[in-house]
Amino acid sequence: MLRIPYDELVRTLVLALRNLGFTPGRAQECANLFAETTRDGVYTHGIARFPRFAKLIHNGAVHPEASPTPVSAFGALERWDGNYGPGNLNAWHTMGRAIALAQQHGIGCVAIRHTNHWMRAGTYGLQAAESGMIGICFTNTMPNMAPWGGSKSVLGNNPLVIAVPRANGAHFLIDFAMSQFSYGALDGYAARGEQLPVPGGFDKEGKLTSDPQAIIDSNHPLPIGYWKGSAFSMMLDVVAATLAFGQATHQVSPDPLREAGVSQVFLAINPAALGPVSTIGDEIIASLHIEPDAKVRYPGERLPATRTENMEKGIPVDEDIWEETRKLAGLA
Repeated sequence: MLRIPYDELVRTLVLALRNLGFTPGRAQECANLFAETTRDGVYTHGIARFPRFAKLIHNGAVHPEASPTPVSAFGALERWDGNYGPGNLNAWHTMGRAIALAQQHGIGCVAIRHTNHWMRAGTYGLQAAESGMIGICFTNTMPNMAPWGGSKSVLGNNPLVIAVPRANGAHFLIDFAMSQFSYGALDGYAARGEQLPVPGGFDKEGKLTSDPQAIIDSNHPLPIGYWKGSAFSMMLDVVAATLAFGQATHQVSPDPLREAGVSQVFLAINPAALGPVSTIGDEIIASLHIEPDAKVRYPGERLPATRTENMEKGIPVDEDIWEETRKLAGLA
């Protein structure tokens, strides 16, 4: 892996995005989201995804000029249409609307249809937490996971995010797909030639395996909690498609280079609307760390240290990905 200074990474991404048809302001916003994801250690969903993102623009699945438009609203609940615009920009806007509604009503819920892959899901939970809000968001995806008891991929791995703010900025954050290992994680293990630490799916013969490439080839990852994860995935799909009045997983193309038009939901909850903000989160962390020698972390604990290290040493980027990004930017 190369180590690229953060500012150089952002500048290169901006140039590439301008060449892909983004206006200057939107190119900067989109570049920031890609770079921040990689800076924070979510390497599978940052710049590593950028070449695929460019291909989705080239084949017309993502419209770089499109912005979300309002569809309907009732109090703290709104529905928007993403118009097949860039998924990360659409998601950032939509969580922003949920935050604005929560500032007004104490809670905001915004669903968006006809949007695209939002890249790092946790970005939008942290967006809420940085505003002092509890953030919850989820999306459906293309069909890439079989239901429990089946072998055909008809469910999405439908990521769920929950973020809770802390006064010191080291927020609680969970960001996980409904498969035991996301496809991004499987790709990472396979690229490193490593086995999974625990079984993560089935091979083409239907046998449980820890071989990431076998799971990718079979397109049969293991749902978290077995049948519970299968049901969880389905319910997230039902809620997202219903609130957005958009596509459900079975209506989304199973081709990763044609995955478009997904449905997403963003909730922001303002605890301060009910009175003084509780410090219960800090107390829970203290209770978690009662064993001095145990390797126990709260969700999101590693993020500040990872962010600091990468800003000091440079952002880790795969050499091939960096070369391809530079070509898109017209620098190579």
